[in-house]
Parts: sequence; C-alpha cells; structure tokens
Amino acid sequence: MLFAAIGFLIGGLDDLAVDLAWCGTARGRRARAVPALLDRYTSSPRRIAVFVPAWDEATVIGPMLRASLVRFDHPDYRLYVGTYPNDRATIAAVADVAADDRRVRLVIGAHDGPTTKADCLNTLWRALQREEARDGGRAAAVVLHDAEDVVHPGELRVFDALIGTYAVVQVPVLPLIDPAATLISGHYADEFSEAHAKNLVVRQALGAGLPLAGVGCAIDRAMLDRIAAAQGGLPFDAGSLTEDYELGLRIAGLGGAGVLARVRERPGGPLVAVRAFFPATLDAAVRQKARWMTGIALAGWDRIGWTRTLDWREHWMRMRDRRAPLAVLVLAVAYVALVAWGASQLVHAVAGVPAPPLSRPMEVLLRVNATLLGWRLASRALFTGQAYGWREALWSLPRVLVGNLVALLAARRAVTAYVRSLLGGTLIWDKTAHVFPDDAIARKPSDA
Repeated sequence: MLFAAIGFLIGGLDDLAVDLAWCGTARGRRARAVPALLDRYTSSPRRIAVFVPAWDEATVIGPMLRASLVRFDHPDYRLYVGTYPNDRATIAAVADVAADDRRVRLVIGAHDGPTTKADCLNTLWRALQREEARDGGRAAAVVLHDAEDVVHPGELRVFDALIGTYAVVQVPVLPLIDPAATLISGHYADEFSEAHAKNLVVRQALGAGLPLAGVGCAIDRAMLDRIAAAQGGLPFDAGSLTEDYELGLRIAGLGGAGVLARVRERPGGPLVAVRAFFPATLDAAVRQKARWMTGIALAGWDRIGWTRTLDWREHWMRMRDRRAPLAVLVLAVAYVALVAWGASQLVHAVAGVPAPPLSRPMEVLLRVNATLLGWRLASRALFTGQAYGWREALWSLPRVLVGNLVALLAARRAVTAYVRSLLGGTLIWDKTAHVFPDDAIARKPSDA
C-alpha cells in the first residue's frame, strides 16, 4: 500500500502541475491567437496532399473517401491512398472511387502487407514526388488521415492558412462514442478531450515539442523535404510504430514551430476537428493501447531519447509520455493492496481481533491522494463535458476504471512486443478493425 500510495502521490502532483500550468496560460493564449491567423486565407489557395494509408480497410475506405470528397471545403487537394498488392479488396474499393473522381490517387506499394504505417506513408511520398515531377505543381503541405476518419469541411482551409507560419498544424481529435459500447469507446473520448484541450495546450505554451495524433495534422512540405534529405529520401521512419508522435518531436528538434489549432467554425460554434470511431471491444482497445505504449513509452525512449540537458520543459513532457509502464505497475500494486487490505479486515473481523490502525503518516498520505483523485476525476469530467455534454461527463467517472483495465492488459502485450523487437522481431502494422458512420456525408460537424 505504501508503494502504491507514493506512486499515486507522484503521479497526482504531476497531473496537478499540468492543471495549474493550463490555468496559468489562461486556457492557452497562444491557442486563442490561432483564429486571427485565418485572415491570411485568400482566394489563391495552395495545393494540399492528403495521405491515407490503408491496410485491410475494404469495408471503410470507400465510404471514407466519398465522404471526404463531399465534405472538404477546399478547391485544390489530392487524396493519395496507400494499399498493398496482397490486399485486393481494399485496392478494388479505392479504384471504384478513383474512377469517379480525379482527385483520388490509388497507390499500390511494391511489397505485400502489412508493413508499418510509416512504410506505407513513404510509398505515398514517392507517389507524390513522381506525380509532381511528371505534371508540375507542388503541394504546400501533407495532411495525414486514417481510413476511418470523418474529416471536417474546414480543416484544409485551416491548414492552408497556418502552414508556413507553422511547420506542423494539429487540429483536435474528438472520438465518436459508440452507443452500444459507451464504456470502452467512450474512454477514448475522455482521454482525447483532455489531451487536446489541456495537455497539448500546456505543451505548446511551454514551448515543448508537439506530438502529432497521426490524423488531422498537416506538415509543411519544406520541413518534410528537409527530413527526407537527412533520411535517404524518405521522411517517415519505417522502423517506428508511432511515427506520428516521433515526427512531431523531431520537427520541434529541428526548430519547426507547431500549433494546436483549436479553431471554431464560427463564434460559439463547433470546433474544426476530426471525428472517428475508436475500438469498441476490450480486445481491440488493448491491442491499440499496447501499440501506443510500445511505440511511445518503450521503443520511443530508445529511438529518440531525451533532449538538451537543461531543457526541463521537454524533459517533463517526455517523462509524462513515458510514464505509462510505471503507472501501470503502481496501479497493479494498488489493486493487489486493496484486495489484501480488504481480506485482512475480514480475517480480523472473523477472528475478533482488532486490526492495527493506520499510522498517522499513512493516513495523511491516503487523504492527500483521495483529494488528488477527486481533483483528477473532476478535471476529466470537465473537459469531457465541454466536448460532449453533461451526460458523457458523468459517464467519464466509471470509464476511468475501464481505462485502468485496458492499460493493465495492454502493458503485458506492450512489454512482450518490445522484448520481441529487441530480439530482432519484425515490426508490423498491428491495426484494429474500423467502422465508418453510415451518415457521415449528411452528418454536420456539430452532430458528430
């Protein structure tokens, strides 16, 4: 109990420091300044290349592309969809859409899948370069999306306005909640609501690197060219499971400024944000969280290390990114201690022997932790409520337990995958099955 209590105290104070930093930025002065920059959007828009890697996505890629073509409010963009030669169903689905719209590019890689997502993105990068060399023109930015994303009509206009001023732009991600799986799918909504309204705002205000979500993000073409030149011509690291996270930090290390663009459609209106269904089953959620944990907290530590010795802001944020395995260990010990404490109380009651009282320091420690836990639950409910309403804010409380369960199960899978990679195992795209909403074309952003 003492080990767990001290671990909770450290984690609770860490979270409290981020909350205080968020309050100190007056909800992110730099984030609030973004809408003013949209005045730079003129009648001469620049070309945008949208990359969509797709492995085993036959059921969703067609509807996603058709919805994106209808929803995007921008006159000059191309959708590059990466597929694999051994995934005929996905190729057919993309080809069907490409036959009806010249803005869609079907790109088939040279190797059978799955490889890594970054490898598929590199295939799209080469396709973009070939087309530009053949037809002329040049994309100002590359936008990343997944095959299940519901894009926002205004996001390309936001990217067009901000790329150049910033090397990388991220719009918020707001997961769709599956009514049939409120607890599992909904815990993603809680996490992203807090991450993209508070945590990234604090990182940005502190001047720390801005990790990308892998969807709803745009990277300046000149920056990608610079990274590609340093990596043998390919900007995405095919050996990474979380290339989006690492790319954001690498861009910051090269001096590129990043921004979380929390822009609203209109004053008081909904955010320009990406919507998507996240895993709705326990097994799928565990697989996805394990991939994130492996790529960010374990392999990512090896791959990108830390930063300049005295850069405490970046050290702090990277430590927060990598604390997940230790947090899971503390959580597991806490649950064991709770069960053991309950069993001890029961045995003492049956034996008629009074249980020894808690020491005064332990009692104070537990009270402090209870206060920090209450603060953490209130903070989570606040940000979920702002994004989804009061009903989901209430649901966020029991979903904390679901998130803990997913993390506990994902940790074992992540450690196993990490050890396998250290022993020379090949990294592959351990993706989950995706769902695309049937009414995405007609759905308004405020209804998502």
